[in-house]
Amino acid sequence: MKLTYFKTPILRYTFDSDKILEWVVKQCEGRVLNLFSGYNILPVEEIRNDIDEHAPADFHLDAVDFLKLWIAEERQPFDTIILDPPYSYRKSMRKYEGRVCSNFKTVKDLLQGVISEAGKVITFGYHSVSMGRVRGFLQEELLVIGHGGAQHDTLAIVERRIP
Repeated sequence: MKLTYFKTPILRYTFDSDKILEWVVKQCEGRVLNLFSGYNILPVEEIRNDIDEHAPADFHLDAVDFLKLWIAEERQPFDTIILDPPYSYRKSMRKYEGRVCSNFKTVKDLLQGVISEAGKVITFGYHSVSMGRVRGFLQEELLVIGHGGAQHDTLAIVERRIP
């Protein structure tokens, strides 16, 4: 597994950082699902979902509801899925005006129905494992983002589905 590290200030939206934006765009392959898209539009072929109805997104659904809809309608799978949810209950409540976002374990379990056979998942948060071997994924890269001062580092894990 590759380990990457860089420093960048912590900003309200992850992809407000040019360094993070550049890194994630390089990781993307084919059709991209940005499940918690926020306000930054990536320069890739992406389908955008965000529960915030003011965010520029194709869908404004809870993540679990979006995934269930995509599976039920048997739509084309994604080659890359970006998961950049609020990293904690407190952040979820603040970012989404008191609404709690989906149960993250359920989100990860449902991804099997919307990802291509050798697709990849890029997860931002505080953990170095997201999909894991139990769901049939191998880790390819871990990005450690140092924010400096008393701020927690952000981790991004790239995992590929084992065909």
